[in-house]
Amino acid sequence: MAFVGQKPVLTQEMTMTMIETCVHKANELGIAVNIMVMDDGGNPKGFLRMDKASLIGQKIAHNKAYTAVGFGIPTSEWYSKIKDKPELQGIAHIDNMIILGGGLPIYHDSHLIGGIGVSGGTSEQDIVCAQAALDALAGRS
Repeated sequence: MAFVGQKPVLTQEMTMTMIETCVHKANELGIAVNIMVMDDGGNPKGFLRMDKASLIGQKIAHNKAYTAVGFGIPTSEWYSKIKDKPELQGIAHIDNMIILGGGLPIYHDSHLIGGIGVSGGTSEQDIVCAQAALDALAGRS
């Protein structure tokens, strides 16, 4: 008996669409950002550092994408989950874990297929850019 199935994957085309949309939204907002897109295994699929985006933002965007795909929830939700629970606050010190807004999981139907991390603006601006990228995948841009 074969145990072979199919699962949706994050493609190169999807990755490029997300990065291009994110750049467009960042330009609209007047900010320069770093954008990291990862597959469901936490492997980089695409990265772009816009001109004038901060150097440290590269690592932050990486960590946002990694955290989003690692847990399947937006990074902005972590603070409210741990702020009143001292026993959980150590999670913020795990390598590559970050609780700043701007990291979103990428779902296809109910399947987690990746994560996107954006860094360079405020948390709210980073979230707007990342959400625009997800909306483009869903045909809502």
